[in-house]
Amino acid sequence: MKSEQTRHNKTSNPKNPILNGEGCNKTGGPLPHVDSHREWRHDPCGELFSHFDCACNTLMEDLFKGSQAPTMNDPAISDPCWSQPPVLASGERLAGVRDTRPTDADKGVLDAKTFHATEINQLFDSCNHAVTHAGQSVLYRSLARPATDPALTRKKQEALRELESNSSLREALHHFLKAAASEERSLYQLLYGTFTGGLAIDNSRSGKDEMEFSGYGYHQFADGTGFVVDLVEAMDTLPQPQSPYLRDLFTVIRDFGTSRIYSLMRGPVYPVEGKFKTREEKPRFLPVPRFTPSIIKPLPMLLTLAVLGVALYFFQSMLASFGIAYLGYGILVLAVPVLPVLLLAIAASDRDSVIYPLRKLFKQSPELARALDALGMIDEIVSFHRYSLAFGGKMVLPEIVECERHSLSVTEARNPLLAGTNPDYVPNDILLDDKGRLLVITGPNSGGKTAYCKTVVQIQLLGQIGCYIPAATAQLVLAEHIFYQVPDPGRLDEGMGRFGHELKRTREIFFNSTARSLVVLDELSEGTTFEEKLELSEYVLAGFHKLGASTLLVTHNHELCERLQNKGIGRYLQGEFLPQGPTYRLVPGVSRVSHADRVAAALGFSKEDVEKHLATRPAD
Repeated sequence: MKSEQTRHNKTSNPKNPILNGEGCNKTGGPLPHVDSHREWRHDPCGELFSHFDCACNTLMEDLFKGSQAPTMNDPAISDPCWSQPPVLASGERLAGVRDTRPTDADKGVLDAKTFHATEINQLFDSCNHAVTHAGQSVLYRSLARPATDPALTRKKQEALRELESNSSLREALHHFLKAAASEERSLYQLLYGTFTGGLAIDNSRSGKDEMEFSGYGYHQFADGTGFVVDLVEAMDTLPQPQSPYLRDLFTVIRDFGTSRIYSLMRGPVYPVEGKFKTREEKPRFLPVPRFTPSIIKPLPMLLTLAVLGVALYFFQSMLASFGIAYLGYGILVLAVPVLPVLLLAIAASDRDSVIYPLRKLFKQSPELARALDALGMIDEIVSFHRYSLAFGGKMVLPEIVECERHSLSVTEARNPLLAGTNPDYVPNDILLDDKGRLLVITGPNSGGKTAYCKTVVQIQLLGQIGCYIPAATAQLVLAEHIFYQVPDPGRLDEGMGRFGHELKRTREIFFNSTARSLVVLDELSEGTTFEEKLELSEYVLAGFHKLGASTLLVTHNHELCERLQNKGIGRYLQGEFLPQGPTYRLVPGVSRVSHADRVAAALGFSKEDVEKHLATRPAD
């Protein structure tokens, strides 16, 4: 039977990449060996108390009352870094990377409809170079629930500039994150795994569920807590950053090392009447049972062997008088299974009364949640740097401007989804300012209008979270809300047609918009007569203009453009179209043609295609 012996020290364990040479020191080379001092892992004397039923537990509980463990210096609650839902889930399931997507009830920067219409899931896939689960979760959370604090965005940009200029820090973080990614899973297996027990006590999965394991959780406890201890200790081996953002994240992880939860993870742990005490909380000279994450329990094993030895001696002496001493050996053989059965019973008790309750404390710990968030934020920043190198072409950190109204100015903007795989992508400029607060885009079908609008939103979003954007220069004001409306036929159970459904969405956007909002309307007031559409669109757009929101409208209605121009409202762009086809450049002006015939022909649905199909059908 394979033993589920835990790791006892790091010196003999090659599975500690964060501290065993796969990380970096201040010069970017291999990390020196650092002893973890996880006392419960290499103190053999402590095992003698592992399951000792101490008669003075009640007295110990009285002595422990009121004892205080060191606490972590919590970051300011008002800091937007810590205002988002944490990566660490306190429930029974590991939080998924994409669990923070906006819901219909969310009223943040992005609502659910805008999130899906602007392809933020695909944007995440494009810019995601994070290597840890925490890093990917933080990056996705930043895109799904972007912050609106310009100071935070500037801090992240400053951290990126430090990574650009400090190669030793950059390489050290690269190795640190790579090592963390290889061990991070062990923590989640401890926190969310199910340990089925049984005779198979190794570390293998026992079913289709990747979080279900045979055994009693000893390996997961040792490896999971070991990952956290390594994470904290690695902070002292990395080059210390100068940028406030990275420095603060390092401090959060380092300060976690002063918390009570960290002391419990580092060990030793003393179970006392359903509660757990650290070394600092335990009276020094009083015998208190301690937990060791190993199925090898010296005291129960010694006691069992002693009892068997005494029994064998007794039976040998008693049976010898009857001339049947050999039966004692048979009794010994029958008693041998008692030891493994006893050890398995103790292991099940460890799992249910120690490992499961301890991990509940870990999952509910705000200090551990912040430390994992800090790891994710470090990974996010490094991911931004990798993204800028992998994307190709001009990449820039936009200048962040503080203003009462939203504005966005970008030269040679390229779409973050399309340009990365297309070196011939045609860039366009973006200008949303006081004069062009309403931007009306007309032009032929398949001429790049919708791609331009999505580029505007995606670039705004990347710049807002502190990331590089694919452009030559950029300046922006952080958006308080971003809305994107697309044609939507609605649902039958809503009891309204397409016009009412889309108008309801427009109304929702209008009444929630502010002067620092970015609004994109891809067509407006569809599903009604031309005259009604013209009148309704005119007063709605005039309303957005008075609100002060940056508003983009995609339309084929040149009559609407003429009405707005007569009022002196808006800036107008049209898709450039040459005889050979669209150039995908937007130039000043209003288009009066849509070239729908070209699109139909390209799809094989021109007038000639229809007539040809009808000609091939048999006559009725």
